Amino acid sequence: MSYTSSSPQASRGTIKASANFKAEEDAGTLYKAMKGLGTDEDSILQLLTSRSNAQRQLIKASYKTLHGKDLIADLKGELGGQFVTLIVALMTPPLAYDVEALRNAIKGAGTDETVLVEILASRTCQQIKDIVAAYRQEYDDNLEEDIAGDTAGHFKRLLVILLQASRQQGVQSNTIEADAEALFKAGESKFGTDEQAFVTILGNRSAEHLRKVFDAYMKLAGYEMEESIKRELSGNLESLLLAVVRCARSVPAYFAETLYYSMKGAGTDDNTLIRVMATRSEVDMMDIRADYRRLFAGSLHASINGDTSGDYRKALLLLCAGDDE
Repeated sequence: MSYTSSSPQASRGTIKASANFKAEEDAGTLYKAMKGLGTDEDSILQLLTSRSNAQRQLIKASYKTLHGKDLIADLKGELGGQFVTLIVALMTPPLAYDVEALRNAIKGAGTDETVLVEILASRTCQQIKDIVAAYRQEYDDNLEEDIAGDTAGHFKRLLVILLQASRQQGVQSNTIEADAEALFKAGESKFGTDEQAFVTILGNRSAEHLRKVFDAYMKLAGYEMEESIKRELSGNLESLLLAVVRCARSVPAYFAETLYYSMKGAGTDDNTLIRVMATRSEVDMMDIRADYRRLFAGSLHASINGDTSGDYRKALLLLCAGDDE
């Protein structure tokens, strides 16, 4: 299960394919690291963070052929804590990872709205189409029906619109002002809020178009779009609309912010930290790091270093691949 097309900014990742790659050798190294008494965690994390996801899949296949064992099962048996969660995330193909994350977000007790918001707001239309198809293939279920059955109101409506993956292409110059005005009328200029206008416009327009709408909105309202959403809306719908707006402005900046809040304050939201570091390491981690530095006056590297420990920290820092202090 893999995404059909690589994104244009794929070269902005910190993790690249290894040049002199030999799957059999790597499989042997991993086998040795887990064989006998004690586990050589360092060898495992050094190796897996210096291979691309596609190469890790070849290592997994080679491991099975050479040793007749399932690499993931062996890793789970030898490693523990957040470290094993991160390693398993790195060993999962990106598309399969997203599909599984969405499934877990809706199938357990309660719904993990954070995961729904993050994945559906940040993935490209093509990636969302791939997710919907792979979800059906994997679980023989309809992702839209599953999400609709688990959510409600305008939050549900916007998720369903995003799942259609049919945003308009390009900029519709003739509707920029009208869209900005409709958003202004739906919120700041009236008592109460017309959520439907926010859902329809923000869910259906292209990122390029929305950036122009936000500029026009700012002139009209005197507020940034995000400010108005925070003032007018609340709960899951607010979170989702903010994510859509932030991703329209800049996906890396959205993830920089997501990482910041996963580590800010008491305790760490390890699930979010792992998900973002694993899924963006080959896509746009260089840009995320730059945006993190710009937005939060400190480096992503320093935040991870101060917030995590042990092999988990070592592996995350290798994915971050550099300090921007």
